[in-house]
Amino acid sequence: MASSFACFLLLCFLLFYTSPSLARTPFRPKALLLPVSKDSSTLQYLTHFNQRTPLVPVKLTVDLGSAFAWIDCEKGYVSSSFRPVRCDSALCTLVNSKMCTSECYGSPKPGCHNNTCDLAPGNTVIRLSTTGQVGQDLVSLQSTNGMNPGKLVSVRNFVFSCGSTFLLEGLANGVTGMAGFGRSNISLPVQFSATFGFSKKFAICLSSSAQSNGVIFFGDSPYVMLPNNVDLSNSLTYTPLKLNPVSTAGTYFEGESSVEYFIGVKSIKINGKEVKLNKTLLSIDKEGNGGTKISTVKPYTVLETSIYKAVTKAFVKEMKGVPRVAAVAQFGVCFNSKNIGSSRVGPAVPPIDLVLEGKKVLWRIWGANSMVQVNNEVMCLGFVDGGSELVTTPVIIGGHQLEDNLLQFDLATSRLGFSSSLLFRQTTCSNFNFTSV
Repeated sequence: MASSFACFLLLCFLLFYTSPSLARTPFRPKALLLPVSKDSSTLQYLTHFNQRTPLVPVKLTVDLGSAFAWIDCEKGYVSSSFRPVRCDSALCTLVNSKMCTSECYGSPKPGCHNNTCDLAPGNTVIRLSTTGQVGQDLVSLQSTNGMNPGKLVSVRNFVFSCGSTFLLEGLANGVTGMAGFGRSNISLPVQFSATFGFSKKFAICLSSSAQSNGVIFFGDSPYVMLPNNVDLSNSLTYTPLKLNPVSTAGTYFEGESSVEYFIGVKSIKINGKEVKLNKTLLSIDKEGNGGTKISTVKPYTVLETSIYKAVTKAFVKEMKGVPRVAAVAQFGVCFNSKNIGSSRVGPAVPPIDLVLEGKKVLWRIWGANSMVQVNNEVMCLGFVDGGSELVTTPVIIGGHQLEDNLLQFDLATSRLGFSSSLLFRQTTCSNFNFTSV
């Protein structure tokens, strides 16, 4: 109820400033889109849009689990439309700020104003946080009908936090911040839906290729892919999104819940056979430990050690004599790839099922998402041992397992829709038609 009221306030606040523009331009989009690319060096997923006045392109690392966007304001941030968010403002309360800069010792500029609301922007790749002032500026991105890009639209009061240049460490080349998609009042999907009044949903489709873009949709379906104009929204399976009552952010205040997306994994099967593991780890306890979350900043699925050992042992058993080879880099289980066949959904290996909440709900991970070709002769199981000490979340589903799967996050009903591998439908996430009509 409180979340709904906060979103109502955000809608009122954004419309107060955007309504003059909308009055002049009757076009009101039903959905928006952003391209998303894979950086081959860091394996991060990147998106970009235009921001500021005059507009400049801004490239950001996509983070499903962050509450808001942060952008480096220390290096070359110039904009006539930037406005700081004042400490005593309703918006400062809405963004859930617990900090304030009373006096900034420097000339006024983005990131340095007196009496300005603060948040804690963080680099979730290297787990480093700082404080940063909250600001608003113009953002421009494309609308869509679900099949093609449409007209450019503007969000004139996009809320974000100024970050510091040192927070860019470990991020992909050319990136100037991170785009937060989490369950908060000022994440990208919530702000965009509040501005234009469309469904509080977003869908993400990550390409497995560093040469071709995937796509992020904001708003309702359709989600149409070439070559056969298949609408992926017609074949989604749904499971509830779980709320972790304790924040999993690097920096947080007592009493804050997590903004990350958790799902209820009840068990894991390999080749249809249930893996024996400690199922108590799969539930979130009152301290916020346990459960399964979805991440775009982890390149591969990370498992707590006992779960990792159980899964890899069962997987090796089902490979039935395929020669193992020495482990490579972060992967503990590797095979001679010459002994592994191919199928329509990638390497012909035993499928891995995440058994979810709901009647007979399975998220099946096929070979294209379970295996990683590390060189011409070696293929490894793309799961990583996360250790056994101080592991808050024992199962983190990483980017490789999400690629060429469409995931729809419905924030209003708190449920996840997922497609499983699009290769079965003879398409991929790089097959959205980015050609404007």
